[in-house]
Amino acid sequence: MLVDSHCHLDLIKQTTPAQLVAAANAQGVKHLLCVAVDLAHFPNMLTMAESLENVFTSVGIHPNTPAQAVCNVETLVTLANHPKVIAIGETGLDYYRSKGDLTWQQQRFRTHIQAAKQVKKPLIIHSREAATDTIRLLREEQAAEVGGIMHCFVDDWDTAQQAMDLGFYISFSGIVTFNSAKALQAVAKLVPLNRMLVETDSPYLAPVPHRGQTNQPAYVRQVAEFIAKLRDEPFAQIAQTTTQNFFQLFS
Repeated sequence: MLVDSHCHLDLIKQTTPAQLVAAANAQGVKHLLCVAVDLAHFPNMLTMAESLENVFTSVGIHPNTPAQAVCNVETLVTLANHPKVIAIGETGLDYYRSKGDLTWQQQRFRTHIQAAKQVKKPLIIHSREAATDTIRLLREEQAAEVGGIMHCFVDDWDTAQQAMDLGFYISFSGIVTFNSAKALQAVAKLVPLNRMLVETDSPYLAPVPHRGQTNQPAYVRQVAEFIAKLRDEPFAQIAQTTTQNFFQLFS
């Protein structure tokens, strides 16, 4: 059994969420975490998760969503008070797509961490070209109290170690299968299996051999198969342990 620890079912337009879940199930992917990127679409996403068995969701505002988007601890805590909502995020820092004075982005990140601590639910972290500040804010806000996932991890081994020291799991997406991702593949060899998760981030970042196509949760199998070959470990072990890790985090 596999878990797609990060997907966006609501953003895949070519087919229905129910069809995507069925295709994932056929590949042994039995649980999915559909991650929020804003609050405007959260009600529809929650309704979708309620209608689909073993599909869970989060609540949060993506760091690239403009600064004008309303975000406060009270709103996040209220929306997170639902059994299908198992995480806060995705949140974090993105210094690649957002430029200039990003104090607002850092404050929004702090707000999410504070909300997660109130509801005692893990965080889904997006970090792009912002590793130093991401780790610093996680420390300053004592995010280790709840832990979470470093989603679509692309940073170096030192960053992975610091994140794991704070109670975070390292999640690998289809990027790890790319020929150009040698540095990331080196990190994937080093991360202890009991701290690893796999994901698709669909509809983005489809793994080889589907690169260039619309990604979907079923393709998390290719991510796990690649990591198994990379680490010279049985696929069944990768699948079983990453699944156990997911349920350990979201117990």
